Amino acid sequence: MQPANSANGRINLDPEKAEHGLAQLVLTVIELLRQIVEKHAIRRVEGGTLTEDQIDRLGEALLNLEEKMDELKEVFGLEAEDLNIDLGPLGSLL
Repeated sequence: MQPANSANGRINLDPEKAEHGLAQLVLTVIELLRQIVEKHAIRRVEGGTLTEDQIDRLGEALLNLEEKMDELKEVFGLEAEDLNIDLGPLGSLL
């Protein structure tokens, strides 16, 4: 059985590259959560349940999180497509 690699959208489980595979998995989970929070925030903004100050702080927080994700992807040599892991018959995660 061959280890999966990020070229086909799967997590690389090669023991010599465990750090990279773990970083890929962790960043994938963080990216999934970031997207969920962003969609929820958009619904709240569109629903009119937030003040202007809350909208500004929320936008700033989401922007900071996206920037940090970009930094971490660069540190570990990952691209956005590397975080979209293949779930087999369920399709892609992101």
